[in-house]
Amino acid sequence: MNRLEQHLRAVRDQGRKILVPFLTGGYQDRDTFVRLLLACQDAGADAVEVGIPFSDPSADGPVIQATSATALEAGTTADTVLADVAAARARGLEIPAVAMTYYNPVLAAGGPGFARRAAGAGLDGVLVVDLPAEEAGEFAPAARNAGLGTVLLVAPTTPEARIPGVLARCSGFVYCVSVAGVTGDKRPAADTVAELVARVRRHTDLPAVVGFGVHDPASARAVGAVSDGVIVGSALLRAVDGCTGGAAVAAARSFLGGLRAALDKRAGA
Repeated sequence: MNRLEQHLRAVRDQGRKILVPFLTGGYQDRDTFVRLLLACQDAGADAVEVGIPFSDPSADGPVIQATSATALEAGTTADTVLADVAAARARGLEIPAVAMTYYNPVLAAGGPGFARRAAGAGLDGVLVVDLPAEEAGEFAPAARNAGLGTVLLVAPTTPEARIPGVLARCSGFVYCVSVAGVTGDKRPAADTVAELVARVRRHTDLPAVVGFGVHDPASARAVGAVSDGVIVGSALLRAVDGCTGGAAVAAARSFLGGLRAALDKRAGA
């Protein structure tokens, strides 16, 4: 069992809800990004998802697209993101970190090479958004051999017959997509999320964590009530928009602190 899965299972077994913030690598600048990784930990996050900026982020909504464009214009690459994760580890980042990427950067580096470099930088898992489970035959074993969790997506539109095969290749946690569409674009309906999580749980005991559309304490509390936890990206990036350094850290801590309190209140209700 990889470290990501071990840690998130432990959080769930303690009766707590999992909180996973998403940050765009290199946004708004490299120092701010490193400080934000540490701020997520300080605010009570259980893991952090690190987006490797890509020029054609098809699964991402306007907020993440804009932050990716800003990071790319500033010279951010997969290599700089990995270096910044390593820098955050050296400065005390202890929670698991998951890379969210598209397949082009992986292909450019070679699957085994990318996996080894990611693990060496201190990452614990990887989610390749546009790599279907059925086509991950080369990369998934390389990721596992490097000690990385291979996080996969299940959406409300995923056919029932396909779910067991996806989950058989998944480790770390299951990324449950709450809505059809892109990140930050729609608001999740609790009954739809509950149905999706129930479908997932029929086939696996992996933590079922829900992303897309979680935007405030109320939505985090509602989604957390029917899942093992939440992933929040666009709303966090909105909260730190225009901020760098200490101002970005303060904004992130305030925003995530509200989500953490809402999730903890629900878990203890």
